[in-house]
Amino acid sequence: MDTIVILVLGLSCLLLLSLWRQSSGRGRLPPGPTPLPIIGNILQINVKDISTALTNFSKVYGPVFTVYFGMKPIVVVHGYEAVKEALEDFGEEFSGRSAFPIIERSNKGHGIIFSNGKKWKEMRRFSLMTLRNFGMGKRSIEERVQEEAQCLVEELRRSNGAPCDPTFILACAPCNVICSIVFQNRFDYKDKIFLNLMKKFNENFKILNSPWIQEKHNQLSEFGFESLVASVNDVFVAGTETTSTTLRYGLLLLLKHPEVIAKAQEEIERVIGRHRSPCMQDRSRMPYTDATVHEIQRYIDLIPNNVPHAAICDIRFRDYLIPKGTNLITSLTSVLYDNKEFPNPEKFDPGHFMDESGNFKKSDYFLPFSTGKRACVGEGLARMELFLFLTTILQNFNLKPLFDPKDIDTGPIASTFGRVPPLYQLCFIPF
Repeated sequence: MDTIVILVLGLSCLLLLSLWRQSSGRGRLPPGPTPLPIIGNILQINVKDISTALTNFSKVYGPVFTVYFGMKPIVVVHGYEAVKEALEDFGEEFSGRSAFPIIERSNKGHGIIFSNGKKWKEMRRFSLMTLRNFGMGKRSIEERVQEEAQCLVEELRRSNGAPCDPTFILACAPCNVICSIVFQNRFDYKDKIFLNLMKKFNENFKILNSPWIQEKHNQLSEFGFESLVASVNDVFVAGTETTSTTLRYGLLLLLKHPEVIAKAQEEIERVIGRHRSPCMQDRSRMPYTDATVHEIQRYIDLIPNNVPHAAICDIRFRDYLIPKGTNLITSLTSVLYDNKEFPNPEKFDPGHFMDESGNFKKSDYFLPFSTGKRACVGEGLARMELFLFLTTILQNFNLKPLFDPKDIDTGPIASTFGRVPPLYQLCFIPF
């Protein structure tokens, strides 16, 4: 009996301590839903669709609020104005990165994406300089993407118009572009080493989308061989999985909307024809195809809540005091799905990026690569790949679904770290 009493008293003290810690911290943080002891707000959040829960909270608490994942407070920034302010006006102050344990165990605080402080600045500068030296942003990189696009077409032709799952093939193409940059060599799609590399990337992305990731601080370490390896790994992961998932999701959306395929193919036929490879100069004369690529990225909302940031010092933000080390989530969904900028944002419509005269219309709300100091390093390469790969596929194939387009489900099967499209098959019918 005494043991039970001691256990109850001990648990009660732990709960009271938890409540005291949360309430004392919340006095300086933005308002938010009341957290439960120890578990925080986790029961109020669907961990498989965190973005929707955050949108609902924003309707009650405004564009800046606090939620607790366990006993740890996380400040959430929601809406275009607040997101831009946090990532651009306070870009340096919020330039820290909260880490995933699975990444920390493998990268040990190195690399570009999850490193912090001096380490991050050095590796980002080094990576940008090296990628430029290897040709990023120059004609030489475009030629490599064009070459890989033709290899992709030849691989798709081998399906002979039979139903196929495009997941693996679409991942090989952007991965080979990175290989050509880093190793100065591409791999055959049947190469065993290449196949093993692709398998590891796929497994890692699945782990990242597990709903039960926790977060903690990275430790700084010296620049060295481990940093180089981790940075190359970051370039591969960011440059392969995100682009291939966007391509795969994009083809699924096009299958759902054959009228979009028809309009894009008409434009491709008129501007490029069938006898030469698409190039980036074509994009300015192809507003509908360009708008379609942008709309794919907007609609799929690949990384809904961005990669989490962290405050590197105490920050006075919108009359709230956010302590050093506090994690920050910036909702990219709230920007990409802003209903004033994009009428009917739940609808897939390339018209979101076209004006009344049929010209391409830029939007400041187009932030799939984030913005500010920790925006995606490979944004330029990714945008080039998406345009050239998708245009080349539509130039060479008619996309045929296995059943009626109205029955195609385009909802993601996972939406934790990244939004993952369902598995599907289609037929690539050569022209």
